Amino acid sequence: MNLPNRITLSRICLIPVFAAVFLIGAIPANYFIAAVVFVAAACTDFVDGHIARKRGLVTNLGKFLDPIADKVLVSTALILLLVRHETLTVLWQGDWVIVCAGICVAVILARELIVSGFRMVAASTGLVLAADKIGKVKTTFQDIAIAMLLLGADFFGVQAASEVMNAVGLVCLAVATLLTIWSGVNYIVKNRAVFAETKE
Repeated sequence: MNLPNRITLSRICLIPVFAAVFLIGAIPANYFIAAVVFVAAACTDFVDGHIARKRGLVTNLGKFLDPIADKVLVSTALILLLVRHETLTVLWQGDWVIVCAGICVAVILARELIVSGFRMVAASTGLVLAADKIGKVKTTFQDIAIAMLLLGADFFGVQAASEVMNAVGLVCLAVATLLTIWSGVNYIVKNRAVFAETKE
């Protein structure tokens, strides 16, 4: 197994570590530590891809593992944030924050499932669909949103800093949701030929 694939596997291995640290309240500053683990895992996404392309180490295993690792990491983080409402309501209180965040998470997860299915259909016809630039920007905003919400939930008792980070996190989550819809629609429209009927 080459280096990029090992790095990708390390990201997958960090997911249960992140979840455990996030959920175990007995760990001092658990949200802060979870944020550090998440950022470290998210950074490996850029590292493994860069090394694979630079050294010509792109493999089918890497193509399979990399998107799965990304989606599972982000999906796990978003779901866990909804489980612990205090990570979302540091600045703004009320059920409306949870409802809006829940809708954002539902849209993001739905997009990932739809695009994954779309790619499977394309692969069955021999087409390989590359990720678009909007999707990469969307992922960046998702990562920033998650990191900020985690940091804002547990920033060593500094309320002002926590509120600012929470606000940044929620805004980035909203932006990520809009980019999710845009990139999903753009991706399918751009590759709509996948759904073209073929005559046998």
